[in-house]
Amino acid sequence: MQISRIWKLLTLGLLLTFNFSQAEEEAVTCSESENKANLNFTLQDMFGDQISLSDYAGNVILLDFWATWCAPCRIEIPGFIELLDKYENQGLVILGISVDDPVDALTLYAEEMLIDYPILIGNGRDDVKASFGPLIGFPTSFLITKDGNICHKHTGFAPKAQFEQEILSLL
Repeated sequence: MQISRIWKLLTLGLLLTFNFSQAEEEAVTCSESENKANLNFTLQDMFGDQISLSDYAGNVILLDFWATWCAPCRIEIPGFIELLDKYENQGLVILGISVDDPVDALTLYAEEMLIDYPILIGNGRDDVKASFGPLIGFPTSFLITKDGNICHKHTGFAPKAQFEQEILSLL
């Protein structure tokens, strides 16, 4: 029964992905009120290293709060990998914050999904979640400008094309 629900969620996510039409190229403006992102946090990554969010200041940051059990997260991640491969040299950074998964589950998941960006441990880090929250659904992603302002917030699935338009407007 549980597998059936997962497949239904994956199918719905795929349908949503393919139903988004390519909008005409328009200038993308910030959808948020450009609040300053709190990057004054250090989190452990899945390899045990300490990662300071502030080390990425000056780049466009896609900060993604997600979980291994989240079907829409699974759908978004390959697009994030493609975007990083395409725009990393222009100043894009992607940081994934796993909200509640143990390290062993993250390691397996990252290997399976071929995630090549830092995965940070958010389990037990209510201070970080509160700083960007309230987080009412997953995935919740933030696009942060080079000068540290939150420009876009996505709660739930958003297509790669939308992220790409928004990223390009910030690079």
